[in-house]
Amino acid sequence: MSKSIEELKTLATQIRRDILRMVNAVNSGHPGGSLGCTEFFMALYGKVMNYKLPFTMEGRNEDLFFLSNGHISPVFYSTLARFGFFPVDELRTFRKLDSRLQGHPTTHEGLPGVRVASGSLGQGLSVAIGAALGKKLDGDLSLVYTLQGDGELQEGQNWEAFMFAAAKKVDNIISTIDYNNRQIDGDVDQVLSLGNLHAKLEAFGWKVLEEKNGNDLEAVIHILELAKTETGKGKPVAILLHTEMGFGVDFMTGTHAWHGKAPNDEQLETAFKQLYLEAPADY
Repeated sequence: MSKSIEELKTLATQIRRDILRMVNAVNSGHPGGSLGCTEFFMALYGKVMNYKLPFTMEGRNEDLFFLSNGHISPVFYSTLARFGFFPVDELRTFRKLDSRLQGHPTTHEGLPGVRVASGSLGQGLSVAIGAALGKKLDGDLSLVYTLQGDGELQEGQNWEAFMFAAAKKVDNIISTIDYNNRQIDGDVDQVLSLGNLHAKLEAFGWKVLEEKNGNDLEAVIHILELAKTETGKGKPVAILLHTEMGFGVDFMTGTHAWHGKAPNDEQLETAFKQLYLEAPADY
């Protein structure tokens, strides 16, 4: 499913358009983190992760992905649709009654690509560790990937999971933390500082990598590929990925205000001018 860098950059712009169109249509959703994590999803699904279509929940002999910060479902749904997991036209149903595309991903609707209900923050890493241990028991050499928010790490369950993974040498997992330093109520440092997260994770027994340019596609691909080379060495692997909430739309950056607020029609038009595509494939 690998695409060229230029194809992925164009697709990133398209997905940003999808994100804003989805949340605008229902005046609900979380555009800020979704826009900030677009390069991560492009790198993961377009270059790094080995997965199969059609989707199966078992995921045998393929890499698995678990989204923990499920409120950024718009970027997740758009990515899955644009990479062929389900029809792009279904993005029109986002957050509507009886839709498979609920505000937070769920599993009982059977949406291809979604392996766990998420959005109750702090739980995704624990589930992913369980999946990684299952692969070890099965002799499956594939990897498990996760994405978590930085504010999410204020939840205590994460730290139990960090301890467990290191203690049990779960070295087939790569956990990326979206380190944008913003959450719903303000800057992470002001709400509840994480301190020196790099040092803390190392002290918990993880191999820690860090990328300051989390909205540079080539840089994100590089750090994920580097993380793969660190698996199988007795330690779980974490990536601190510094991103900008709202990246791609100037009036959405530099603030936490767009964590969970939809643009109105005028703002959507302004954003689309910044996210210009000569031939957009809007749904």
